[in-house]
Amino acid sequence: MEIEFSKWFFDEVNPHLLQLHAFEGMIYSGKTKFQTLEIMKSPVFGKVLLLDGKIQSSEADEFIYHELLVHPPMLAHPKPEKVFIAGGGEGATLREILKHPSVKKAVMVDIDADVITISKKYLPEYAAGAFEDKRSKVYNTDARKWLAESKEKFDVIIIDLTEPVEKGPAYLLYTKEFYQIVQSKLTENGVISVQAGCASYTELLNLKAVSHTLKSIFPIVSIYQADIPSFGGPWGFTVASMNLDVAAMTPAEVDKKLKARRITDLKFYDGLTHMQMFTLPKHMRKATRGGRLITDDSPLYLYKG
Repeated sequence: MEIEFSKWFFDEVNPHLLQLHAFEGMIYSGKTKFQTLEIMKSPVFGKVLLLDGKIQSSEADEFIYHELLVHPPMLAHPKPEKVFIAGGGEGATLREILKHPSVKKAVMVDIDADVITISKKYLPEYAAGAFEDKRSKVYNTDARKWLAESKEKFDVIIIDLTEPVEKGPAYLLYTKEFYQIVQSKLTENGVISVQAGCASYTELLNLKAVSHTLKSIFPIVSIYQADIPSFGGPWGFTVASMNLDVAAMTPAEVDKKLKARRITDLKFYDGLTHMQMFTLPKHMRKATRGGRLITDDSPLYLYKG
């Protein structure tokens, strides 16, 4: 069978490993002030959002990523009323946050207004009306600067950013100094969750470094993971708090809290999923120990710009 390579998207996992995604056509292609932005149509994953040539989410499985980034920290907090999102341009993270009835205010700060505008036009099902919710406040500026200058404190802070790429817009939002700002803006029972990159055994640089850096600020830090097919394998997340252990919630506790908050439409996350995703296999527990400290003076770049 002859392969038409013009109809394949090459996703670079690292300089030595590529993944191929067939695509049927380009829905949108452009360049913002900060990055390239594309939406392609995949016969497997539907509409796929790419930033700087890296897959950020797909229509078919975005619910896995967004449910896992949002609901563990939200459920761990007894009554989250104010939530901050760094990034989250498609609006799906905002969508999941607003499912919690206790939320009175959700602040989303994404530096790239074009990502929001294009997502509203071509990916409206992602936000599902979240941008129009009266509890939502959206700002297009640097999330670190906004948070540092804000007098507000938040119950949950969710870091939903692109990977730290040289010359990219997000690399200074992975550092110890940034996490110190985050810690100072959390309420007493506050929780932070971070999308922390690939969790494949050979690609743990970012996940290890994020976890290690968070441990320099927070006494309770946990890694969890789940397979996200459009990303090509397992993806890692971290949660951290001064006094709440998100990983310690039992399946029964998770299901009880979801029921009490009348959250009944989740496709992936529940009590059993919670227990499974925090239960890392032995080789992963060993491989994710340690890691480098990410600082403003020594940032982590996964790819050179």
